[in-house]
Amino acid sequence: MAKSLKEARQDLDEEYRKVREDLEEVRMAMIAVDQAGPEDDIYDRLDALEKAAGNVRTGGLVGGGAKGHRKALERYREIAGR
Repeated sequence: MAKSLKEARQDLDEEYRKVREDLEEVRMAMIAVDQAGPEDDIYDRLDALEKAAGNVRTGGLVGGGAKGHRKALERYREIAGR
């Protein structure tokens, strides 16, 4: 757990960076849905999009995802007195 405001901010920035990187999976899944034609299985593409969004939100099997960012943000705000 971060002990100083500077450490808490570093943790927050790192968690934010990870989530932003993971959003690429969601973007790619959204592009696949958007580019689907009448002969493509839109259901499967939407399922992949849903799974990608879930992985970014929860971190998947390994990692914190947006949940990790939320926790880091709460710690930062607590230390910062906000």
